Amino acid sequence: MDTLFSKIISGEIPSYKIAEDSFSFAFLDINPNTKGHVLCVPKLPVDKIFDLPDEAYDQLMRFSRKVALGLREVIPCKRIALSVIGLEVPHAHVHLIPIDTMTDVSFQNKTSLNPDEMKALAAQISSAVAELS
Repeated sequence: MDTLFSKIISGEIPSYKIAEDSFSFAFLDINPNTKGHVLCVPKLPVDKIFDLPDEAYDQLMRFSRKVALGLREVIPCKRIALSVIGLEVPHAHVHLIPIDTMTDVSFQNKTSLNPDEMKALAAQISSAVAELS
């Protein structure tokens, strides 16, 4: 199955990459709820997260945790929310959203950053995640 996220993972579509391992790929959401909103996706193009094989699911959750730990080093917030909805792209993915209030998780509220801000933010979060290795 070829998805939007498969094309991002392969580099066919550009992204603000945060981290990658042999199972998963993380990048900034281009339509973020809050500054630092990251998507973590398995490289295996499965539509629904609970349809992932056990190993891929476990790897995605460990990878998402590592990205969240790096993210909280860069973005001041009360929590890093984890959300799995997956209706907009038929490829399993985890949203990591820095939040201070419950409304920050609402997909009705969006923020915007310019490309230079996105690039700088991706580099900061990527560096923080790399330091955890």
